[in-house]
Amino acid sequence: MEEQIELLMRRGLVVEDESACSVFLTANNYYRFSGYARYFQQAPHLGDDDFHPGTRFHEIRAIYEADEALRTMLAAPLACVELLLRTHTARVIANVHGQCGRYLEEDFYTDVGQGERTVESCLRDIERSKERHILRFKTTDTGAPDFSELPVWSAVEAWSFGTLSKCIERGALGTLADAVATSLGVAKGGFAYRVRALVYLRNRCAHHSRLWHHSVIDAGPTPNNVRVKAKKQAGQFEPRSVLDVVASLDDVLVRSGTANPVLPVLIQQHRRDSQFWQGLARPQNPRDHKS
Repeated sequence: MEEQIELLMRRGLVVEDESACSVFLTANNYYRFSGYARYFQQAPHLGDDDFHPGTRFHEIRAIYEADEALRTMLAAPLACVELLLRTHTARVIANVHGQCGRYLEEDFYTDVGQGERTVESCLRDIERSKERHILRFKTTDTGAPDFSELPVWSAVEAWSFGTLSKCIERGALGTLADAVATSLGVAKGGFAYRVRALVYLRNRCAHHSRLWHHSVIDAGPTPNNVRVKAKKQAGQFEPRSVLDVVASLDDVLVRSGTANPVLPVLIQQHRRDSQFWQGLARPQNPRDHKS
């Protein structure tokens, strides 16, 4: 650890308390920290890892810890929306297509490409489940699992959030997404892609991945009215930014009446001109970043 601290200091990082720095890096991993530090270095993509003059360890640590706090803050509302989507997806399927059988037929889904078929993802997750309401369908007279009578209400509880997202996007020959959006009371346009973005954000939070200066790959088309309302509160932000996905998340939370929005809390916690806020609103690659 001492060698890593010496390396940081040789590169120009001001470390005022080496003991505290050592404790932090021991708990949080030097290479996780370096993902944030790159935005304070001259040109790491070109091999110049020297820090901008005057950069202090505690500045980078503060952003690291703010990012950690954001992931923790998002965990509960993302879980809330995931459970909401399970419930409404099961309700729509059961009401329109029957609660058993049809949702596990391959031609229920519109699959594209050579990847795993949606029904295979559904069955894989079901077969992995150890829940009693699933296990009783695994034991049959023939010894082979029979899920033809497994109610969709049970099945959705076994699916991963990713599998649920696939089902919403491709189910009922591509019409399920609109039906679930209507059931939730949110805009239908691009709804499946908004769900995909929420899955992506949830996975980054669950795996403790950096949100600061991160562009959301699976960013869905946040409705214009939702984006405009959010920008009146939070100022400008990019379409693929974490703030854009948070605005979409808040829209679902508020319209469903299940939880309080996240964005107002973030606005209270961080100034719009702070480095942390700017990294959420306008994510950049380190090579494009100018401190």
